[in-house]
Amino acid sequence: MHRTPNQHQQQAIARSQSGKLSYGCRLLAALFLLGGSGTLFAVGDHEASEVEENLGERVSNVVCNFYDGNTDDLLTGGLGATGIANPTPPLPANPFDPTAAELRRLAIYSNYRGIIDTAPGGGFGTFFGPTVSNDGLPGFNSATDGRIAGWECLAYATPRSGRANVTMMVHVPNNFDEDAPCIVAGPASGLRGIYGAIGTSGAWGLKQGCAVAYTDKGAGNGIHDIQNNTVSLINGLREDATVAGRFSNFTAPLSEARRQQFNEESPNRFAFKFMHTRRNSEARWGRDVLKSIRFAFAVLNQDDIGLLRRLRPDNTVVIASSISNGSGASLLAVEADDARLIDGLAGSEPNVNPRLRRRLTIQQGNGPAFTEPGKASYDYTTLRNVYQGCANIAYPFGVLLNLTPPQLGQFVCASLRAKGLLMTETPAQQALEAQAIINDYGFLPEQNPLGPATWALQFIQSGSVSTANAYTRAGVEDGLCGYSFAATHESGVPIPLDPVPSQLLFGVAAGSAPTSFGAPIPGGSIEIINDRSLGGPRLNIASLSNDGIPDQNLDGALCLRSLWTGRDETTGAPLFGRMRALSNRLRASIRQIQASGNLRGTPAILVTGRSDSVIAPNHASRAYFGLNRQVEGSRSQLSYVEVTNAQHGDAFNGFPEVGALFVPLHYYFVQAHNLMYAHLTEGSVLPASQVVRTVPRGILDGAVPPLSAANLPDIDIVPAVDAAIIFHNGVVYIPE
Repeated sequence: MHRTPNQHQQQAIARSQSGKLSYGCRLLAALFLLGGSGTLFAVGDHEASEVEENLGERVSNVVCNFYDGNTDDLLTGGLGATGIANPTPPLPANPFDPTAAELRRLAIYSNYRGIIDTAPGGGFGTFFGPTVSNDGLPGFNSATDGRIAGWECLAYATPRSGRANVTMMVHVPNNFDEDAPCIVAGPASGLRGIYGAIGTSGAWGLKQGCAVAYTDKGAGNGIHDIQNNTVSLINGLREDATVAGRFSNFTAPLSEARRQQFNEESPNRFAFKFMHTRRNSEARWGRDVLKSIRFAFAVLNQDDIGLLRRLRPDNTVVIASSISNGSGASLLAVEADDARLIDGLAGSEPNVNPRLRRRLTIQQGNGPAFTEPGKASYDYTTLRNVYQGCANIAYPFGVLLNLTPPQLGQFVCASLRAKGLLMTETPAQQALEAQAIINDYGFLPEQNPLGPATWALQFIQSGSVSTANAYTRAGVEDGLCGYSFAATHESGVPIPLDPVPSQLLFGVAAGSAPTSFGAPIPGGSIEIINDRSLGGPRLNIASLSNDGIPDQNLDGALCLRSLWTGRDETTGAPLFGRMRALSNRLRASIRQIQASGNLRGTPAILVTGRSDSVIAPNHASRAYFGLNRQVEGSRSQLSYVEVTNAQHGDAFNGFPEVGALFVPLHYYFVQAHNLMYAHLTEGSVLPASQVVRTVPRGILDGAVPPLSAANLPDIDIVPAVDAAIIFHNGVVYIPE
């Protein structure tokens, strides 16, 4: 039995549903058929029983809206391809008091552009994008500029613990074909919010006429302003945490007395859903994907949608999808799919942690064999977090987004040398030594060029801090390793976040700091703070060590590293007390997220860029491919495609110096989906594992020429002998 929300919670429900009223089924069917706009149903937890029964899960805040494809739509938030390509973000008319519709539009814009290269000449509008069909033909939906009409349904899947809500969303396009039904599962990439896969899985699925099942995986942009006690509702509107109650996207598990005490000790701080729920949400990512698929079936089988027959897994094609963390979540979903909901998988650059039980070797070309693949992402990221700040100065400042002043890198090198972690004497030697340590740990030389950019944009620091908090199940009040999160003055001192970015967090932020990863918003963002900086809390990258050296908080990086190694990184002494307990908890959490490699014979295609600057292929894609072959043997239907001159963040190809050297991996993400769909619906043969050798655009007459077909050779069904990736006797052979 569901408990009726109290008066304050009913206010939050009303705000989360934008004050819209429920319509009768006949009127809704008419709106659906005539292309109008309206609300399908908008219910609180106590009214969600029908959906909950179909889903088999506890759900709340079920809200469905129809978008007509003109004033608003599923794929572009009403902006069309032209608006998505526009570098000026669609800010609300009144940024101090945005509407839910305006926040949704901004979120779609930010998430689409945060992953896909939308710059002229980079392939947007010619090889991919809202107006390009999945077959690569420009002019798709040109009359609506790529807008796609249909239903959008949002809901929370609420864990029995009640600690945090997992957001789910289903898109049902107007051209959904119930005679050839399909569902694409698009869990958010990285720690993005519910629209985090809109430009990847969402774009392919909607253009194919499939329903798309999204989830934020219990991560997303649920951000709790501890000082002001405000949180996000399911539609992004900010609300008082007490009023929102359990209809909050995320509220930090703090008593009121402890919250006030924390504010006195550390004012103006923020808590994040992925980091501060005190639960290892990543251990449930695979199950969250499966929940989103079941939610899609529940939505498709609602009478109000207007379908004429019941859809089930046995009469509907289901493809698990997404990129990065989302792709890793889909792999875990297939491994956990006891009900056989998923028919196939097509993913890109998966962040996956294989659990290797037998010896595995990676052999690339005639290079040295790498005998220790499959390290946990936390392991190799925190090692890089220690050394990358020094390695940066081995590369020219200002080139390929190497934006950290070299003087700061020299301070990192000097601190590493003083702590006995580097042996060479000069900064130049130390930078090369630091880079060698990173490469010896399994990072490819092809990953090196964008390493400094990954540092300058704080991907490495953010990934280390975020996962450390999540895996140790720390609370925001714990201040793990001296880190916290706040807006900062230009001097680096924590200050209150300006009202505009505070109201727009849902539209621009992901589930970690810095929150400036999305669209540029005036007024600042939430940053990583070093609370142990000499002189008091300060912006992490500008903080001072105890001896007054601006080494970008090397002590904090070493603390995070020690949680993995179980020892003090400087002295080598074992951790004890609280730090030992945290280290044990972290390792236990990582064991919970490891992948078995058993895809149960499910057909799958994984594509990875060899130059990925974030996720190490030797430890993720390559290692998972080898593990899968060890586990499934001849039953395996996994195809692994490694693309040269492709990296983790296609959006950065929009910078000419990056676009000259790298091709869009998204092009091969689309191909993988086309190949998988043809295999599942027509019985076409899947491609064999292979290296695809692309051709960078380079520089011509002082500029980067437009992307052409000559840059993008297709995935071959039967690759040439010198391109085939082979597993034999415990060795994964990767051609150059």
